[in-house]
Amino acid sequence: MEINMQIAVASGKGGTGKTLVSTCLLRILGDENSALIDTDVEEPNAGLVLMASAPETANVSRLVPEIDYNYCNFCGSCAEVCNFNALLVLNEKVLLFHELCHSCGACAYLCPLAAIKEKEHPIGVIEEARLPGHGRVLTGRLNIGEAQGPPLIKAVKKQGERAALRIIDCPPGTTCAMIESIRDSDYCLLVTEPTPFGLHDLELSLEAVEMLGIPGGLVINRWQGEDGELLALSGQTGVPILGRIPFSVELAQAYMQGRDPLEAMPVLLDILSDVFRQIKGALS
Repeated sequence: MEINMQIAVASGKGGTGKTLVSTCLLRILGDENSALIDTDVEEPNAGLVLMASAPETANVSRLVPEIDYNYCNFCGSCAEVCNFNALLVLNEKVLLFHELCHSCGACAYLCPLAAIKEKEHPIGVIEEARLPGHGRVLTGRLNIGEAQGPPLIKAVKKQGERAALRIIDCPPGTTCAMIESIRDSDYCLLVTEPTPFGLHDLELSLEAVEMLGIPGGLVINRWQGEDGELLALSGQTGVPILGRIPFSVELAQAYMQGRDPLEAMPVLLDILSDVFRQIKGALS
């Protein structure tokens, strides 16, 4: 396969079918040099769908400040420079709120007494599993209680960057985690559904994609013969509808039971193959 491409699969809200599309694309397009990268680090499930077992794991950390009380005089400079209120200086104590720290290092760099060092703080793991014939599945899994997903998302994307075809299964919504997930992608495929909730969240996702300057297209899941207002939105934004996956009870049951969706709905192979053909055409 002579492909060097990163496709982000995102959605405005959860439950629209982005993991279905991501995993099916890997099954259709993947080879030994492909990777599906699950950046939904709070609730990763692509590995479950693909029945990827016995993963290799690697710990991921980020830098947070550590106060050396042998030098600190509680001047408060560190708290003043922190834009995220991660430090609070009391009379003889500096409180650190790791969950608020963005690891920018400003407090350590600007401390007038060099009383702050940076130390590694574990935030999660990267799980890696091989799917013979389809490449690898890389999963970022955030530790319980951790609030900073983007550093782990960067790490799991970096581990997968050697693969020629990279499919990013993004977190839902339009938070920092979604932005970090789609960043640097060649194309963003937005999975939606023809409902009022789907339309509202899709509009927000389209704004994020446009902000990053990434070409995008739509796939309507659970399609029942009507595009609803999605057709008008596509016309207004110029973001094309690349495919429509019909509503199917059989497909939903197969998906819940862990069976291959492409066997439950054979036409899905043609739909997603055509979606990829259009993506290649848009990028050529």
